[in-house]
Amino acid sequence: MKKKVLFLCLLLTAVTVRSQDYSSQIIDGQSCTSIMVGKKASTDGSVITSHTCDGRYRTWMTMEPAADYKAGAVHQVRKGTMHTAYRDDTTGIKVAGTIPQVRHTYAYLNTAYPCLNEKQLAIGETTFGGPDTLVNKNGMFLIEELERVALMRCDNARDAIRLIGSLVKEYGYGDGGECITIADRNEVWQMEILGEGPDKIGGIWAAQRIPDDHIGVSANIPRIGRLQRDNPNYFMCSDNIEQVARRYGLWDGEGELVFWKVFNASYANGKNFREREFFILNALAPSLGLSMDMAELPFSIKPDQNVDVSDVMQLLRSTYEGTDMDMCRNIKMVSKRRQKDGTVVTDTVISSVANPWMGGNIQNTLNMLKPGTVEFKRTVSVAWCSYSFVAQLRDWLPDEVGGVCWVAVDNPGQSPRVPVFCGTSRLPQAYNLCGHKRYDDNAVLWQYRKANKLATVAWQRTKDIMSKEIMEQEQKAFKGLADLESSVKALKARESEDYDPSKQIASLLNDYTYRVYDNSSYAWRQLEGRFWQMFGTGF
Repeated sequence: MKKKVLFLCLLLTAVTVRSQDYSSQIIDGQSCTSIMVGKKASTDGSVITSHTCDGRYRTWMTMEPAADYKAGAVHQVRKGTMHTAYRDDTTGIKVAGTIPQVRHTYAYLNTAYPCLNEKQLAIGETTFGGPDTLVNKNGMFLIEELERVALMRCDNARDAIRLIGSLVKEYGYGDGGECITIADRNEVWQMEILGEGPDKIGGIWAAQRIPDDHIGVSANIPRIGRLQRDNPNYFMCSDNIEQVARRYGLWDGEGELVFWKVFNASYANGKNFREREFFILNALAPSLGLSMDMAELPFSIKPDQNVDVSDVMQLLRSTYEGTDMDMCRNIKMVSKRRQKDGTVVTDTVISSVANPWMGGNIQNTLNMLKPGTVEFKRTVSVAWCSYSFVAQLRDWLPDEVGGVCWVAVDNPGQSPRVPVFCGTSRLPQAYNLCGHKRYDDNAVLWQYRKANKLATVAWQRTKDIMSKEIMEQEQKAFKGLADLESSVKALKARESEDYDPSKQIASLLNDYTYRVYDNSSYAWRQLEGRFWQMFGTGF
C-alpha cells in the first residue's frame, strides 16, 4: 500500500513538471517535425507543409504588414529573436549585421520561425545539427532570419531557395544543420543547410523537390541523398559540398557523395530516419512494407490514398497508440466492474494515469518498479511543443484566402487549430504575449495549456473527451470556409483601378480567424472546468 501511495505522489509530480524536465528525453536533438504534401498527393490539389516548433520558443505571433522602402535602406539581420516576450521586446537580441533592403517587402506571419507570406509561400523547419566541425558562429544568418528574409522578398519556392543560397554564400551561415521545407502554390521542396567550417564565412546546402504525387517528412535527420545536379527541375545545391566534405574529413572522395550520410547526426544511428519518419511514411503507404529494420527509407513516398489537410493534422497528433512503439502499452492495472447481473468481472487494462508524454521522472520511477515498463519513443506530438502549424496552399483561389496556416499552441496532440490566412491583417490580442515567461491568462498559450496539462494527469479517462472536442472544433473551422472563399473571390472579381477590396477582404478574414479562436478558447475553458469537476475527489 505504501508503495502505491508513493507511486501516485511521484506520478502527480511528474506530469506537472516544466518542459525543461523533458531534457533527458530530447538531449539527442529531436526537436521538430515537418510533413510535406505535393499537389497531386492531396485530395484537393493543395500543396502542404507543416512544422511542430518543439521546445521553449516564443509563442507570441503577429502579422507583419507589407512595406515600401527608399533607395539605400537596409535590413537589420538579428540573432536572439526566438525567446522574446512580445513583438517589441529586445531582450537578448543582437544585430548581426545589415543587408541592402529591397524596395517592397511582402506581409508575413511572424512566428518564432516565420512561416507564411501574403503570396502563398510557406516554410516549415526542423533542426538536424550535423557535424559540429562545420559550425561558424560568425556567420551572419541563423535559420529563422533566412526564413524571414525569404518570406519578405519571394513569392515562390525556387526563388526562395536561390535567395537563401546567395545570402548564405555572401554573408555566412551561423547555425547548426537545419532543414527548411519550402512550399508555394505549385510545389514543395526540402532544403538542408550547414555551415562551411569555423574558418570560412559561407555555407553548404542542398534542396530537393518532393514529387507532386509524393509526401515527404523531415524530423531532425538529413534525408537528401545523392547530388542530382543534372536534374535542375527537382534539385539544386551549392557548388562547394564535396570540397567542404573532404576538407573536414567527412568524405574520402571515393564514389558518389550521399548528403545525408556525410552530414548526418549521431542520434540517427547511421540511417536517414527514426521513429517519426517511419511511422508517418508507413501510415501513409503501408503497401510499401517499410520497416524500422531497414537501412534507409525513401526520400519521399507516393501515398496509398491521397491525403487532405485534416490527415496531416492527425499525423501531427500521433503518439503511436496501438503500435509496438506505444509507451503506454505496458503500464497496466487491474480494473473491476460489476455487470448487470451483479457479478464482478476483473480485467487488466491500461492504467488511467498512463500517458504518452510522461516526463523523465515518471519513466524512471516506473522502470525502477518494473524494469522495461517504458521504453522512450520520440512521438510526433510532444508536451514540450510551443506551437505548430499546417500550411495549405491553393493555386485556384486568390492568394488572400488561398493560403491558410492552421496554427495551434502547446501540445499538438491536445490543442485545436486556428486558421490564419495570407490576407489576415491582425490576430486576436491573446497572440501578442509569449506564455513561457510567466503564467498569464491573457496569453494564448494558457488559453489551451491549462486544460491540456490537466487532461494529461489521467489521460486514459480524458483522451476521448478531448479528441472529440478537437474534431468538433476542426469541423466548425472547416464548415465556413467555402462561403468565406466565395466572398473573397467575389470581392476580387470587382477589383479595379477605382476599387480596392483589400480592406474588406482583410476584415472578412480577420473576423473568421477571431471567431474560430473565440470558439476554441471558450471550449478549452469549458474542458478545464469539466476536468476539475471530474477529478474533484482525486485522479
